[in-house]
Amino acid sequence: MKLIIAEKPDQGITLASVFKTKKNQGFVEILPNEVFPKGAFVTWAVGHLCQLVPPENYNPSWKKWSLQTLPIFPTQFQYEVTKDKVKQFSIIKKLINHPEISEVIHAGDAGREGELIVRNILRLTRSPHPMKRLWISSLTPKAIKEGFQSLKDETDTRSLYFEAYTRACADWVVGMNASRLYSLLLQQQGFSDVFSVGRVQTPTLALIVKREQEIENFVSEPFWEVQAHFLVDGKKYKGKWEKDGESRVTSKEMADKIAEFCKDKPAVIKDIQADKKEYLPPLLYNLSTLQAEANRRFKFPPKKTLDVLQKLYQKGNVSYPRSDSRHVTKGEADTFPEILKKIENFNDYQELFPLPIPSITSNKRYVDDKKVTDHYAIIPTEQVPNIDKLSGDEQKLYDLIVRSLIAAHYEKAVTEYTTVHTLVDGRAEFISKGKVQLEEGWRKVIPQQEKDKDPLLPNLEIGEEGKVSKVEVKESKTQPPKRYTEGQLITLMKTAGKYIEDKELEKVLMSTEGLGTEATRAGIITMLKDRKYIDITKNMVYATTKAKILIGAIGEEILASPEMTAKWEQRLKDISKGEASPKQFMEQTNKMISHIISATVKDAEGWSFTQEDQDNFIPGKQRKARVVKLGKCKKCDGSVVDKGSFYGCSNYRKNNCDFTISKKIMGKTISQNNVKKLLDEGRTDLIKGFQKEDRSFDAFLIWEATRVKLQTT
Repeated sequence: MKLIIAEKPDQGITLASVFKTKKNQGFVEILPNEVFPKGAFVTWAVGHLCQLVPPENYNPSWKKWSLQTLPIFPTQFQYEVTKDKVKQFSIIKKLINHPEISEVIHAGDAGREGELIVRNILRLTRSPHPMKRLWISSLTPKAIKEGFQSLKDETDTRSLYFEAYTRACADWVVGMNASRLYSLLLQQQGFSDVFSVGRVQTPTLALIVKREQEIENFVSEPFWEVQAHFLVDGKKYKGKWEKDGESRVTSKEMADKIAEFCKDKPAVIKDIQADKKEYLPPLLYNLSTLQAEANRRFKFPPKKTLDVLQKLYQKGNVSYPRSDSRHVTKGEADTFPEILKKIENFNDYQELFPLPIPSITSNKRYVDDKKVTDHYAIIPTEQVPNIDKLSGDEQKLYDLIVRSLIAAHYEKAVTEYTTVHTLVDGRAEFISKGKVQLEEGWRKVIPQQEKDKDPLLPNLEIGEEGKVSKVEVKESKTQPPKRYTEGQLITLMKTAGKYIEDKELEKVLMSTEGLGTEATRAGIITMLKDRKYIDITKNMVYATTKAKILIGAIGEEILASPEMTAKWEQRLKDISKGEASPKQFMEQTNKMISHIISATVKDAEGWSFTQEDQDNFIPGKQRKARVVKLGKCKKCDGSVVDKGSFYGCSNYRKNNCDFTISKKIMGKTISQNNVKKLLDEGRTDLIKGFQKEDRSFDAFLIWEATRVKLQTT
């Protein structure tokens, strides 16, 4: 009799559902059938059923956080059962020791983490049985049965376990040592909080803080542009003055002179350039690209996308969600006609059929066995659902995945971009840009969302003459870089190699996983939120004061650099291939941490932080209610105090006084000093870098009548 161990309850139940079963507490019994002649038991973990033990389990003196006890290096790492999952662990252990069990089938997710989760359980239960590995990319009945009939040998995935185990141990060493190191040293600087540091979360955070600093340090400069309206042979169009490729004028006087020169002057079309561009259909989705697209279209946080996708996977409607591949195998491509035939029956897709390209089996842009890693791209399975019965969020994601497959069966889209050069009075040159879509192609399936910045131009010819009918000067300001959205942050983590100057390291990072893996990136972003390092407001990512302080302390240390991740990922990949030693990797990790500890203790003496960051920092223990009186309330006789996420009146409970000032206004954190000035003097200092849509501006906060208002300079 076989024992099948899945990673999650839903997954285990789905695996068993293709057979006749009998349900029990914590497991399902599969009755004898042609695949399992003697029957089988299916049980499951509940995610990570086991965890690495805390430092004090190795050495009692490591329980207290102290610089004197660093570094912390266990000689042999140990796992324990997570306290709230002991009951399920006991059920699994009892089944492993069942007298009829002769073999265990590892049915965790077909990836690194799944490999680690189930093998750790088998280690802790001291399973005496031989093991086979179920490795499938979808949970359709067909895939499940075929998977059980073609199990992998235990040795086929053993090195993947070594990689995941080594990764977990190394991350423990970095997290435990670096978090204690920086928390203790920053406490000495007056920042009383726990500063979590991690191999993936910290370089990701460094990229966010870098963008925050670029925005804060950006100095906006005014500029002017001259726009002319042309009338040529009865045809109207606009153009922008340009010289040597530059349309911006740095002084209003010069812009006015250009405009005055051009008024009512003759104009001639000097040149017309037409450039055709072909756009191939997009590749199929992997998890990162789907998370980025769902965030762009629907503002879904990456974790929400993964959670909804997991539900569709559990129902057997889509393939494995944590895939990093954008290709499929030839065998998978052979199933597309059957899948598409079912999809054609839905009203939303009928107009897209018949498909211009009936088969993509021979198209290596999509079908390439060599480019499929552990799993193929995320695609709809042959188990096409009744779409109306899916939840609203499930429908949105399923539609994206379906359309990506349909679009792969369409021709390229062709757009012609036109640039018209108009010469005014033989001297001033104006540029007009427009575009026209010549062939819709796959854009019939996936219409473009972005606004069309290039208008349609009339049919013009070189040498045609006319005049300037109107000319105007437009004033603008240079804008700081935009903050990342959550979707862009996922992409940034995936392609963090572009921030590396060393080209060899860039290749390493791009060929592995970037920062984190497909499965962990959404969790890293959630962790940064939970640990108060970032705020998400209207889908934009803001670095908090706590984040700036930590990254300011780490500075150029390797803990904040993508280079370290690149080196780690390369060596871990080598371990999974059996080409590197886990022991040597851990020895090198320990050496690196020892160096970081000694160097950072010395560097801490020279740390300095801005007054604004010191004023805005809220100690972790006081975050919920910081009783600091900042001034007299403008509405009653109470005092305005710092309440953590906002400033409010101390008389709220006494007389329901509703005086409040948000701590963050249009992307800017309002410091205690500025609130004091507002209460005492009626207005703050000039605050730079308020954000409204795509515009950045400086302003004072003032008290006017009964409320706080912005007063621009």
